[in-house]
Formats: sequence, structure tokens, C-alpha cells
Amino acid sequence: MLMKVEPFVCGIESLKADAGPSTRTVLLSPQGRLFRQSDAAAWARLDGLILLCGRYEGVDERLLEFVDDEVSIGDYVLAGGEVAAAVVVEATARMTPGVVGKFDSIESDSFFEKKRLGAPQYTRPPEFRGLRVPEVLLSGDHAKIEAYREAEAWRKTARNRPDLLGLNLEETTRDG
Repeated sequence: MLMKVEPFVCGIESLKADAGPSTRTVLLSPQGRLFRQSDAAAWARLDGLILLCGRYEGVDERLLEFVDDEVSIGDYVLAGGEVAAAVVVEATARMTPGVVGKFDSIESDSFFEKKRLGAPQYTRPPEFRGLRVPEVLLSGDHAKIEAYREAEAWRKTARNRPDLLGLNLEETTRDG
């Protein structure tokens, strides 16, 4: 069963009549290109974002003539696009100044202007059940801390997401 094109187009036209000039319409679909952090950053600067969610087997293909983009949040299929829309809304909202308490803090996030994961994070206490926070992080030497965090971020990326580095490693599981 497919969702009909007419209700979607009527909704788009109605919303766009009152929308700002830089409003974009996006269909969430497992067949779309992969949604990325750079999309969230770009979309946060728009006047508006209309997210369309499919259901069942999807939507009438003609709908693509009325949208600006078709994106997927991953290589899997959900029952509907609502969860994917929530992912897009949260990622995009975080990139809007005023949403996160200190906007500068998002610069250390995974994928923020770098194709790598974020560095490992630690809290107090400095030791828990024999597991210690790395000494360099307790040193107070900000240059060494930054260098350590950057190196660890790249190491974590190589371990967990080698695809981001263009490495063609066979998929393995943690338990062998």
C-alpha cells in the first residue's frame, strides 16, 4: 500500500504559502541520500523545514517532483518516517544558536566540521573501580589536553567507524 501524492502536495502548498523564502521540503525515506551533520547545520539556518513522513510501502514516486530533498537516517527500514523526522529535528535544532546552552560546546561533537567521531569523555571521580581518567586530562596543560583529545578522536574513529576514514576493512563483531 502506497501513500497518495495529492494529500502531500496539498499540505506542501498550504505550508509554503505562509513559509519564508528559504523553507525546504524534505521527504524522509530509506531510499534517500544519507542525512549528515552538515545537513543539520545548513537546515538550522533556513526559514523553515517541512519534513514529510511516509508509511506502509512508502509514497507515490511523483511526490519527488514537489520536494527539495530525499534523505535517509540510515540503511534500514522503519515502519514510518516519524522517528526519522524526530532525529532530523533534534540534530537540526542543536545547530540553532540558543538551543544548546553554550553553542561553542557543540564544536567538540562527533562530525562537527570534521569527518570523525568525538573524543572519549570522562567525569568524576578520577578513578572508578580501578579505571582511571587519563593523567593528561588531569594535568591542566590545555595544549596537551587538546592534542590528546584530537588524537583519541581519530583513534576512536579508526576503531569504530573506519568507513569514515576511507578504510575498506571487513566488518567484524566485537565478540569475534
